[in-house]
Amino acid sequence: MAEFTLPSNSKIKKKGREHKAAAGAKRVKRFSIYRYDPDSGENPRMDSYEIDLDETGPMVLDALIKIKSELDPTLTFRRSCREGICGSCSMNMEGKNGLACTSAIEDYSGDIRITPLPHMEVIKDLVPDFTHFYAQYASIEPWLKTKTPTPSGERLQSPDDRAKLDGLYECILCACCSTSCPSYWWNSDRFLGPAILLQAYRWLADSRDEMTGERLDQLEDPFRLYRCHTIMNCANACPKGLNPAKAIAETKKMLFERAV
Repeated sequence: MAEFTLPSNSKIKKKGREHKAAAGAKRVKRFSIYRYDPDSGENPRMDSYEIDLDETGPMVLDALIKIKSELDPTLTFRRSCREGICGSCSMNMEGKNGLACTSAIEDYSGDIRITPLPHMEVIKDLVPDFTHFYAQYASIEPWLKTKTPTPSGERLQSPDDRAKLDGLYECILCACCSTSCPSYWWNSDRFLGPAILLQAYRWLADSRDEMTGERLDQLEDPFRLYRCHTIMNCANACPKGLNPAKAIAETKKMLFERAV
């Protein structure tokens, strides 16, 4: 049987630091947070922070902001809520990927363990490296591609054709789905993953796009598309309630119909 273990320099080997709640705090919640600083040369650790819930907002992100602002300014995480970059605060909370800004503290009983999105290189603390993920997104050329001359006005689309994009355009590229997919864990060098394949189908389903054949040619590959085994972790993890597995199945269907 194959055994998979972390490299020695990625294993948590020692107890992390503890930050106690202020004396007199009544509603105390403990957050156990993954800490990693590549500049220190040390292995990762799990630090714990006790927060008075009467003095913070209701979401996990509120607690993280309070920790960084009042307890430990070295804590590093992404967040761009209300700044036009939705999806930045994606992370793993109690074993499930999600957005810290939409994850209510009260939904977790006991301590809350927070780690970066799984199976991605970590830049620092809760910040994963999205370089490869974004490169895969760019590879599908996510923009409208046409052959006919540009019209003087808008490229019109019927309400029915527009409705076909529902459940696709809402993707915020948070990577919660892709990093919950075992196929992506083991084959991310070649498998595009649920998020990117959902984005690819968004353009295949767009009646205004005129490069369907070329887009399908790009996807028809044993790894880029067909490493999906319909495990459905992606649909379970998506904080927007989207179904990447369905989009992947529709893409496979288009390739089959083209072949016959």
